Amino acid sequence: MVLRSCCKFGPVLVWFRLGYVVLLWLCVTHLRCARAETKTVVQKDAEFDVTYNDTVTSDNQTIYAFNHTVSRNKTEGVRVTVDVLSEGAESSPILFVVRQKQAVLSFQVPLILRGLYQRKYPYAHVGRTLCQPPTRSLTETQYFFVDVSTLSSLGTHYQLRISRVDSFTLHTDKKFSFTASPSQPQYFKYVFPDGVDTVIVKVNSEMTFPCSVMSIQDIQCPVYDLDNNVAFIGMYQTMTKTAAITVQRKDFPSNSFYVVVVVKTEDEACGGPLRFYPLRPDELINAGNRSKTLDVVVSPAISSDVYVMGMLFCLGIFLSFYLLTFLVACVENKRSVDRPTVVYRKPGVTPVSPYEYGSFVDNASTLSSEAITDSIASDANYGYMERSLESVAGRSRQESLSSIEEDDYDTLADIDSDKNIVRTKKYLCVSDLARKDKRVLSKKYQIYFWNIATIGVFYALPVIQLVITYQTVVNVTGNQDICYYNFLCAHPLGNLSAFNNILSNLGYVMLGLLFLLIVLQRDVIHSRALDRNDLNALECGIPKHFGLFYAMGTALMMEGLLSACYHVCPNYTNFQFDTSFMYMIAGLCVLKLYQKRHPDINASAYTAYACLAAVIFFSVLGVVFGKGNMVFWIVFSVLHILATMLLSTQLYYMGRWRLDSGILRRIVYVIYTDCIRQCSGPMYIDRMVLLVMGNIVNWSLAAYGLLKTPNDFASYLLAIAICNLLLYFAFYIIMKLRSGERIQCMAMVCILFTAVVWGFALFFFFQGLSTWQKTPAESREHNRDCIVLSFFDDHDIWHFLSSIAMFGSFLVLLTMDDDLNNVQRDKIFVF
Repeated sequence: MVLRSCCKFGPVLVWFRLGYVVLLWLCVTHLRCARAETKTVVQKDAEFDVTYNDTVTSDNQTIYAFNHTVSRNKTEGVRVTVDVLSEGAESSPILFVVRQKQAVLSFQVPLILRGLYQRKYPYAHVGRTLCQPPTRSLTETQYFFVDVSTLSSLGTHYQLRISRVDSFTLHTDKKFSFTASPSQPQYFKYVFPDGVDTVIVKVNSEMTFPCSVMSIQDIQCPVYDLDNNVAFIGMYQTMTKTAAITVQRKDFPSNSFYVVVVVKTEDEACGGPLRFYPLRPDELINAGNRSKTLDVVVSPAISSDVYVMGMLFCLGIFLSFYLLTFLVACVENKRSVDRPTVVYRKPGVTPVSPYEYGSFVDNASTLSSEAITDSIASDANYGYMERSLESVAGRSRQESLSSIEEDDYDTLADIDSDKNIVRTKKYLCVSDLARKDKRVLSKKYQIYFWNIATIGVFYALPVIQLVITYQTVVNVTGNQDICYYNFLCAHPLGNLSAFNNILSNLGYVMLGLLFLLIVLQRDVIHSRALDRNDLNALECGIPKHFGLFYAMGTALMMEGLLSACYHVCPNYTNFQFDTSFMYMIAGLCVLKLYQKRHPDINASAYTAYACLAAVIFFSVLGVVFGKGNMVFWIVFSVLHILATMLLSTQLYYMGRWRLDSGILRRIVYVIYTDCIRQCSGPMYIDRMVLLVMGNIVNWSLAAYGLLKTPNDFASYLLAIAICNLLLYFAFYIIMKLRSGERIQCMAMVCILFTAVVWGFALFFFFQGLSTWQKTPAESREHNRDCIVLSFFDDHDIWHFLSSIAMFGSFLVLLTMDDDLNNVQRDKIFVF
């Protein structure tokens, strides 16, 4: 029975014994592995300013124990410096872990820092500053430990040194010099003194490269002081030779902050070259010596009193123009009351009163027999010039303009033959091109004002929204490379980083409003004269249409608003905000000059703004695609030249030509008859001179753009507009004087004053305090200190002077033909 039981449990015992053997084998193997992985941990009491030479392997770990006394009233920095002396340590680096009371810092040596395209740069010499935990006691002994370990089975020799940084705290207005590298960043502490709420931290270097980063961080651990993490917190900006950040006490609850300086592994962010192009992505690159000597100084920023003085200075300058305008208006009003109004028949003839004007209205003559014939033939049907003065004077001006359309009163569309005769006369007078009904033309030109007001609203609202977003992004991320300020003179106010650059644009708005008031006064005076049936207002002088003047004043105000928006965060993506209405102003000034003596044939508001929209469209394309893109420049230059030729033809023939399928045949015929069969000069010599000069200028500008391909396409396009405006204005003045007309004292004063102010304004404009054509770090090399009241810089002075100069230019256009107010329109030449 017993034998039978043993046989029954025999297989179970066999399996039990086999499992016991396997378990025993596993336990032995585990004990052997644990014994093999056991490290020898050695802890040493260490001292400051002592260099420790040691070797670490995978079998041993060394812990250095340090202690030091921390005072609440005195902050000392502690710096860890490590060198790896063994070759080939990149494959198995040493790990250093610094354990403090409230912080842990770890890094490997050799330290591997990454650049663009995953390039790797090893650094065997590493220096790091320890974050200082705050203490509430007057004095306190703090301990920290440095753990040294590696996974390398071979011994790796290293050096360790812990030292105190005596000059860890920066002092106001005291310069401190130091050296930094990618593996040895530096940072220092600054505490706001009593009574100082804003400071400017400036870091300078004599060396352009290597590229570096300056960061302002709150007093907290960890401190981000490596190239790959310095942008994680606080405010920062890249730098070559200079960097400056304005820091406000309200942003730092502890009333102190760290100034962190990091040298980057590569110079591409600062506009430097990329020197290394490894074929293998994992290859380690020796970056060479990238140490950089820098100095830092913290200075108090301006006080609130300077802000008040700056605002009062700005307001005082432009309010003085309001006062001066009021005084001039009073003097002019007194003079106009004292002297009688007269009408001049022609030079050398005794002036007569307006009431004697009707005796010779029908005896108007022209300057040549050809012109007399043309004028008689055309005046019989062309417009309303032969209507009696009684009918003109008796027309009720209270008729509603809302029902008036240009086609209702402009009978020119039905008599193209007469229009061709009149407008192609060799000698034209203003009366030949001022035949349309005044009410219709007034309504036509008022559209300029309403259109630009509508454009301004729709343009400004999204611009304001966008720049507010820009400023928010800058404030949240701390990335001050987004905006191209003059950081040495950027005074914050609220959430705005450069309030002074925004405030200085107030002149455009105030002087634009003042110009609108001046135009309104003239408009009211002229309307009252028409209501009185004043014959001077009806039939003498340059036809007065104020719609374009209203549009110019509105454009000046919008320029101030959009320039202020641009300076909230100036950069290349929103530079068009600062230039769009400059194109508008230049275009409107050209149109106003042309309208003075061509009121009937000037462009409509829709055509003009469509052309200006095309200009702004090309400006956007140029900013986005124009940099170094030869295809774009070829297309633009061709279109520029074609537009110049078409506009020249339009101006030369006064619009009496057609662009159709027969244009080439007509060109060949003109060339054959005027150049081959008989050599005859141009019929309109004055116009030809202007257009030839204009073509030379525009062709030259197109060639310059094609050859040089400037990076700042928006400014290049603006230069084209300004050159054409100046050329036409100079031609207008020369022809005015050549025709025997004169420039009155007020207009001459405006011209001379405006020319002088423009000269000074351009001087300050070309100082170039920043440029978004370069990297942010390179742009900061152009930064300069404030020059007026410690508040305004050179660019602010440009804003002041250019707004005054534009206002003066508008006054020149408004007053330059006042000498013709008493001259009949058939005695005023067209040119």
